[in-house]
Amino acid sequence: MTVALMWEARAVPGRGADLLAWARAQPLDGTPLRRETLRAPQDRVLVITWWAAAYDAELPELPEPDGDLAARAVHRWRFESVDGD
Repeated sequence: MTVALMWEARAVPGRGADLLAWARAQPLDGTPLRRETLRAPQDRVLVITWWAAAYDAELPELPEPDGDLAARAVHRWRFESVDGD
């Protein structure tokens, strides 16, 4: 089974580049099958990692960024692959 972890944060206004650089520099304990970093308007940053693991497996996640970097708490989601797709 493949599990995707999604981590999304919104930067303090004007700090989008700093948040993006911070997220890209964060190491993970372990190596995912794939890691992708994306950005969006309103200084939002999204990091998706894919793992060969069960849905409820203990997996490394990105931490909360420093308080002066994020405008709100990080949003996190976990998804599992669907057979046949």
